[in-house]
Amino acid sequence: HKDFCVDELNQNQLETERKERTKSDLIAKIEQLESKIDELSKAIETLKAEIAEMQVQLKRAGEDREKENKEFQQTVADQRETQKLLKAALSILGEFYGKQKAAELAQLKQEPAGPAPPPGFEEYKKSAASGGVMSQIEQIISDAKAMEAETIRSEEDAQKAYEDFVKETNGSIEAKSKDITDKSEIKATAEGDLVQAKETKEATMLELEQLSTYNAELHTSCDFVMKNFDLRQTARDEEVEALKQAKAILSGANFEGFLQGA
Repeated sequence: HKDFCVDELNQNQLETERKERTKSDLIAKIEQLESKIDELSKAIETLKAEIAEMQVQLKRAGEDREKENKEFQQTVADQRETQKLLKAALSILGEFYGKQKAAELAQLKQEPAGPAPPPGFEEYKKSAASGGVMSQIEQIISDAKAMEAETIRSEEDAQKAYEDFVKETNGSIEAKSKDITDKSEIKATAEGDLVQAKETKEATMLELEQLSTYNAELHTSCDFVMKNFDLRQTARDEEVEALKQAKAILSGANFEGFLQGA
């Protein structure tokens, strides 16, 4: 019975130590997985917030671009209308000054002879007046054309910048969305591992409880045997020796020695 007790107690101790190590490893693993899941959850939420912000920026940029394009179209339309009106006015003035000049020449031919002004003086004065007005109109037309060209260049630059922004932002959204997918898969795996680790920990705790119960039962059954084994072994040895001596006496093999010993 002693050998059984010794073997079972030793086996119980070894198994308990092994399960305690398993429990410690599982606790560490659970803490690690919980920390990992928490970090992944926060990272995913951050990515979602960044994507939402970029989508807001895209919407605002689209609205601003639409507004700028309407302003561009209005500006170009105004400049082209201005050019059209000024060209019409220039044409009318050209006809007017042409007719006026012809009338003045006809009148000069009908006037009586008298002191003549310096050659070309009157003609130069009127010509200068008409030429100045028409030159101003032509300058305004030229300025309107230049403004139209500059507006078109600015619109093209703004449109390109908008398209580049949209392309870059959509690329970033796509990359972040993929990152969310990857992190979500890792998180799902970690959550599965966490559930399994907790279940294994609970099973280990149950096994430790059973080992503890069995250990108590072993001590209840074996402590008396273990404590009194040496005493009982000594008593048994003495009994064996006494039986040997009694046997020797009865067989006459050592009767004399027995008497001397007595």
